[in-house]
Amino acid sequence: MVMQTAPTLEAIRYKKGSLEILDQLLLPFATVFEQVKGVEDGHRVIKTMKVRGAPAIAIVAALSLAVELHSTALVGKLSTAPSIQEFVHSKLEYLKTSRPTAVNLFEAAGRLDGLVARAATVANATAQSVASAYIDAAEAMLQKDIEDNHNIGRFGTEYVLKHKPQTQAEVQVLTHCNTGSLATAGWGTALGIIRDLHASGNLAHAYCTETRPYNQGSRLTAYELVYENIPATLICDDMASALLARKPITAIIVGADRVAANGDTANKIGTYQLAITAQYHNVLFIVAAPSTSIDLLTASGKDIPIEERAAVEVVQIRGPSVQENASTTVQIAAPGIGVWNPAFDVTPASLISAIVTEKGVCVKKPGSDVFDLKDFLS
Repeated sequence: MVMQTAPTLEAIRYKKGSLEILDQLLLPFATVFEQVKGVEDGHRVIKTMKVRGAPAIAIVAALSLAVELHSTALVGKLSTAPSIQEFVHSKLEYLKTSRPTAVNLFEAAGRLDGLVARAATVANATAQSVASAYIDAAEAMLQKDIEDNHNIGRFGTEYVLKHKPQTQAEVQVLTHCNTGSLATAGWGTALGIIRDLHASGNLAHAYCTETRPYNQGSRLTAYELVYENIPATLICDDMASALLARKPITAIIVGADRVAANGDTANKIGTYQLAITAQYHNVLFIVAAPSTSIDLLTASGKDIPIEERAAVEVVQIRGPSVQENASTTVQIAAPGIGVWNPAFDVTPASLISAIVTEKGVCVKKPGSDVFDLKDFLS
């Protein structure tokens, strides 16, 4: 591990055959990058949430296999195109078991698996040509994600400004969990919109929730907002309705881990209740996500698998340790109490104002409670 002397908003550092990820469990107390040497490391850092955010999960998974292919001798059992194809397929299947809800990982794995299968059937295909096809595609994901995020920011800003109340010269927004540079290859999705609003002089104030139980809002989003000098305030999760009752909030903007074909959206636990209070207070509720987060094979939210995590995440809190680059935990609940800890919830499409992607803004057709995302993406 390498300790950085200055804050950075990079979550992923990659050069040919070398991958490092920012250990987000240690933020904001320490900025530490950890080397990912292959698929086993990639699976571990994703499962333990050292890397989180649907786009970042997919990118780190893909690049961890690229690193392994760089360092693997393509001889013996891996000396032919079909053997490399099978090797890649098995590794991608394993990576998919790290987190079950975020669809970006599954989309990337399926796309890369298909690309490798095609590369293996090309005339005169070799082990090296198939491996190179995978590596090139995985590396291209980094730049594509940054470009997509900037488009999401632009489209989202235009939508917010077009639909804000005429009484509001500048907008105030609330966001949940972390959807910025630390959750993507750079810039961010929901937080990317907030950045664009700020850069264009249209943002009066941003609010972020702490996002229990992992506190991604207080540890990560607050970190990014302070770093970017965006006027912002942190609130507890249970303060959102009181905030909307007292402040002229223009929009709640969130990310997504999976969007069903009808627009039902799985996102960090606590998102659903924000959508309910947004509707009650007549506030825009906007989902910002790349099109890779849209799962057209999942008809509705009831079909989205919801990851349930360990009880320890709820009954203990993580803090800095006296040891360099380490953390410690403190018990905050009565020993023996039962715990339910779903990592995500599903917000019905009927509560969502718009879904912003790199392709544009999708809204519901007049009289409909759901989105037609298949038509939007076609």
